Amino acid sequence: MNKSDLKLDWCSYQAAKYAVEKWHYSQSVPAGKSVHIGVWEKGCFIGTVLFSRGASNAIGKPYRVNQSEVVELTRVALTKHGSAVSRILTIAIRMLGKQSPALRLIVSYADPEHGHHGGIYQATNWVYAGRTSPDYVIIDKDGKRWHSRMVSKNGIKKCFGKYKTVIKPSDGKRVNIPGKYRYLYPLDDEMRKQIEPLRKPYPKRISGGSNLSDAPGDHPGEGGSIPTPPLQ
Repeated sequence: MNKSDLKLDWCSYQAAKYAVEKWHYSQSVPAGKSVHIGVWEKGCFIGTVLFSRGASNAIGKPYRVNQSEVVELTRVALTKHGSAVSRILTIAIRMLGKQSPALRLIVSYADPEHGHHGGIYQATNWVYAGRTSPDYVIIDKDGKRWHSRMVSKNGIKKCFGKYKTVIKPSDGKRVNIPGKYRYLYPLDDEMRKQIEPLRKPYPKRISGGSNLSDAPGDHPGEGGSIPTPPLQ
């Protein structure tokens, strides 16, 4: 495919939501503040790359960066395409860095439960920093999966400053899930030197798995032809 056939630009929340619901296994847009980058080939919209604040406000603590300096890559949702995902991701990261120059680190996770091992991160030289701890989900009577962060004994939990109705442990079936593969991408030389000692050998591709990797979540937000407001 001709390189000029590929275009990335800021897109609306509605366009990102369409891509995630149609082309991503989670069918959910991450919660919290996000930026939405659209992907086009030969003028046709083929998907989105989303960066978000992430589900934890302590995501940057292990790397000595504050919340305004770290972001999570939460979705790569693409339909059939001719361009390499690694190239799409490289361009998206470059756009994010120009829009939000205070950012120093990107974190993302590959989910082995869904056959992911982090192929796109390995292809773009991210630092693999090991696995997260095993976790669990609660599956309700309608088959909806509730992450442990969205489970509470009284059915109420504070999320992003607002109280939300969540599931009680007794209202569904608990299913244990494996830890995710954690990947780090530094946005400056100092951060690269800091995290490089954390690098571990890349995990191998899971038999029958996908090369796409991402993380969980949901979101309200705005976007459009002009850039979404910077994450910081």
